[in-house]
Amino acid sequence: MPLHPVTFGLIALVAALHAMFLVLEMFLWERPIGRRIFRTTAEDARAGAVLAKNQGLYNGFLAAGLVVGLRDAGTPSGNAFIVFFLGAVIIAGLYGAATASRGILFIQALPAAAALTSYSLLG
Repeated sequence: MPLHPVTFGLIALVAALHAMFLVLEMFLWERPIGRRIFRTTAEDARAGAVLAKNQGLYNGFLAAGLVVGLRDAGTPSGNAFIVFFLGAVIIAGLYGAATASRGILFIQALPAAAALTSYSLLG
């Protein structure tokens, strides 16, 4: 059974956001746009570059898991991917909001929670 279009769109949005986070953290972290987005100085960006790249890689894994879930939606494994990876994004977003920046709650956790809610209600 295919996903409801709203659900598909919300999950795709979360996957796209995490692909964007990968690019920002792995490739743009030390560039002016990355420093502006993450509010770091050139020195701080240089010092944290390895950690940012690692974090970006993890965001890429989240995006990839959601893409696999979308591809296989309606199958037991596709459904499991969707629920697991949306749950992982929500948990990561809550942790990030509690430890790094409250804005992460709205950028990461809220879209994933909306997607999971839509998935639960609409399929």
